[in-house]
Amino acid sequence: MKFFTYSLEKPKEVIYPESDGKPMAETDVHIDQIIDLRKALQAYYRENPTVYVSGNIFIYYLENDTREQVSPDLFVVKGVPKHRRRYYQTWVEGKAPDFVLEVTSKNTKAEDFNYKYELYERILKVPEYFLFDPTGKYLHPPLQGYRLVSGRYSPIVEIGGRLRSEELKLEFQVERRPLEEVTESIWILRLYDLLTGERLLTPDELEEELQRETTARLEAEAQARREAEARLEAEEQARREAEARLEAEVELEQLRKELEALRTRRET
Repeated sequence: MKFFTYSLEKPKEVIYPESDGKPMAETDVHIDQIIDLRKALQAYYRENPTVYVSGNIFIYYLENDTREQVSPDLFVVKGVPKHRRRYYQTWVEGKAPDFVLEVTSKNTKAEDFNYKYELYERILKVPEYFLFDPTGKYLHPPLQGYRLVSGRYSPIVEIGGRLRSEELKLEFQVERRPLEEVTESIWILRLYDLLTGERLLTPDELEEELQRETTARLEAEAQARREAEARLEAEEQARREAEARLEAEVELEQLRKELEALRTRRET
């Protein structure tokens, strides 16, 4: 006779790490670009509750396997709730990202063009994959984009100096900018609204615009106060002049009466 035993123990819960201990990026230039792009996209989608913009968090794509993960510099997912996440699990969310951008460096170029390229293309099937090199040393041209066509990535053709993202309805363009601290210059990535043509502002530009708007508002308020004070002064001056005219008229009338009384006495 055979006896079967059953374990009543619950399966161990899989703990998904939130960090691998690696730095966010290699240099300040790379970090600044990642932060600026992320903030610009978050501001762009601020009013849309079903677009999630993130980066440098783990994307787990195989349940119960903590080894199967990737951490893009920047990614966008459409059709999922907008809230903070410790990591992103494709089986929980129901989909992979719609757009991924990697800010390439000397140490990540090979991984970005090999391992991540194939992962985004064949496993996660990310519709659009962009790569950007702010130094211009490791990517030629420094901005490159790929769109998933029939299951394989096809290069996105530059139009008017820009790469178009159909997923985001944005255009990407690189601009040369000098570094203040050194003699060299870097490439920066600018985003443009495909419908309006307006450029998405970086956090620094948003702060500058807010400062300009605040300064303009304060100046307008000060000007309005000065104009109101001038109106009050003009009204007060007009009131004083009216009172002076009235007093003069009263005095004139009094003199007229006195002259009339004097003339009457003389005639009698």
